[in-house]
Amino acid sequence: MEIPIKASTRARASAGRGMSLLAAGRGMLALLAAGALASCASIRNLDETRGWPAPKLYAEARDEMNDRNWQRAIKLYETLEARFPFGRYSQQSMLELAYSQWKDAETPAALATIDRFLKLYPTHPSADYAWYLRGLINFNDDLGIFGTLSRQDVSERDPRSARESFDAFRELVTRFPDSRYAPDAAARMKFIVNMLASSEIHVARFYLRKGAYVAAANRAQTALTTYPQAPANEEGLLIMVKAYDALGLNDLRNDAERVMKSNFPKSKYLAGDVRTDGRRWWYFW
Repeated sequence: MEIPIKASTRARASAGRGMSLLAAGRGMLALLAAGALASCASIRNLDETRGWPAPKLYAEARDEMNDRNWQRAIKLYETLEARFPFGRYSQQSMLELAYSQWKDAETPAALATIDRFLKLYPTHPSADYAWYLRGLINFNDDLGIFGTLSRQDVSERDPRSARESFDAFRELVTRFPDSRYAPDAAARMKFIVNMLASSEIHVARFYLRKGAYVAAANRAQTALTTYPQAPANEEGLLIMVKAYDALGLNDLRNDAERVMKSNFPKSKYLAGDVRTDGRRWWYFW
């Protein structure tokens, strides 16, 4: 049997539910407001540089770079460039951004920044430094930490970075011969030439040991004609002598032998020129 509920009882129950919903709504609004305030505070903390003028941003970024805080410096330089894309601070910051990216092992990003700088400001007073930095990044990328740790011969590495480094240094010494970076760039170019020649000879040596005599002779010949002053050509001529001899090309063998004796009269490879067993001097391998 259903017991009837008085109207007054229903009204009080309805009012109670209304009060509960109102309280819940107020609690939700309070939570939302607190979250919004916390979010605003977080944004203010993250963007501490908001309102900074270009000189202050640049000074802070440079201080971080000088302290070797590369990632912080990169962030500040990128902020400066984004907010003030024109002017001397932005231009200088691009170079220092590239340097910081390089030191933070972000080689592709560093090269992209330099290329962008040279495209935008090809006649900038610091263009010589930009070319020098481009060459330096590729130079050290080819001779990087992993090669050092593994004690890998530089002639065994991919010469692509070395060639790009050489091209950048050559651009520097050609366009800016009086630059203070030119002497060091020229010295590095000489080293790179020797390294590239050694790379060619390394491949030629590999072919010779595998019995690929034509490939060995051609690779050694490439090193000789492309890098005529490289010390590695001493061994290159030896490889040509041995390869031509193996192929039965006596005239070419004799020519290579004559060039070797003329250009490297004190070569270590000629030390056994006279042998008691009647074999030619190059059969020491």
